[in-house]
Amino acid sequence: MSTLEIIGTPQSNYVRVVRMACEEKGVSYTLVPERPHTPDVDAIHPFGKIPVMRHGEVTLCESKAISTYIDRTNPGPKLIPDDPRLAAEVEKWISIVNTSIDPVIIREYVRSYVFAKDGKPDPAQISAAVEKMKQQIPILEAAVANGYLVGDGFTLADINLMPILFYLGRFPEGAALLASTTNLKAYFERHAARDSFRKTAPPPRTH
Repeated sequence: MSTLEIIGTPQSNYVRVVRMACEEKGVSYTLVPERPHTPDVDAIHPFGKIPVMRHGEVTLCESKAISTYIDRTNPGPKLIPDDPRLAAEVEKWISIVNTSIDPVIIREYVRSYVFAKDGKPDPAQISAAVEKMKQQIPILEAAVANGYLVGDGFTLADINLMPILFYLGRFPEGAALLASTTNLKAYFERHAARDSFRKTAPPPRTH
């Protein structure tokens, strides 16, 4: 069988999601570090976003679709449970994180630092993002009270959240918010020790 290729920059939280899915399932893969809108990416994603996947004649885009494919085509622990109710809960939390949490923490807050003009983050942009984060963090704090987002095991919902929490803790306001929690802090520290998380740690971003 052809080698599974994950195409996208390792700094991307969504690229890390699919890489973690591979690690959790014990699936060998090759990371092809390509930025958005490069030819390999544009050939698979209609809007040039990463990650994309190539596996023989199978090509896919969008991290949820890729992770589902990896989960369903390989043995190992189920990242999406067979139980319909638990599977729906996984879908629910992936949707919540992708549509509400990621846009604030990654697209507004983290990007204000990483892509700061002349290396000087805009305090107004950061402040606005932090105010939104203050509304979101208590929701996550309650959601992971038992150690997982869904049920009593590590699922794709957790994989989808962990890279975001990683970046949240890399900058001062986000680190302070994470440190102020009990459940969320313990949740992050516990799952950050997983091999799948450690093996997919992103290198420093180069511009």
